Amino acid sequence: MRIDLFPWDPGWPALYEEEKRRIRRCLSHDALLIEHVGSTAVPGLAAKPIIDIVLAVADSADEPSYLPRLESSGYSLKLREPEWHEHRLLKGPDNDINLHVFSDGCPEIDRMILFRDRLRASHDDLDRYAQAKARLAREDWPSVQDYADAKSEIVASILANADRGQSA
Repeated sequence: MRIDLFPWDPGWPALYEEEKRRIRRCLSHDALLIEHVGSTAVPGLAAKPIIDIVLAVADSADEPSYLPRLESSGYSLKLREPEWHEHRLLKGPDNDINLHVFSDGCPEIDRMILFRDRLRASHDDLDRYAQAKARLAREDWPSVQDYADAKSEIVASILANADRGQSA
């Protein structure tokens, strides 16, 4: 499987805002954090045209507290990963999104936001990541997850730069 990357689309933030409003309508104050993450959240970065959104709820394992309301608005649960931060993945009703649900305070939320912010702030890290993505996308992968896993080394390097406070 080849990975199709598309040039950054200035319409992606508007799609995120549309989904954010829908999630907020569904969950109100139970949506403790809603953030646009992933490559579509980084201006100028080529990406798969799927909007990644991270949602923090009080307890992602407590599905009855949030999932029925999301499902009633058309979201559908696609993946349940209790072994990985009690992660839940939902797809949206209209737009091509990945809604990542974690419990409030989960370190993965901070990691996703730190990575996004680092790419927004550091032209060097953005260029390194864009080149790695493009090179990896040209390879043949058994699954999209294998492609994502192959980016782990460059992601870790960029996060290390951010943790060390290297200048952007």
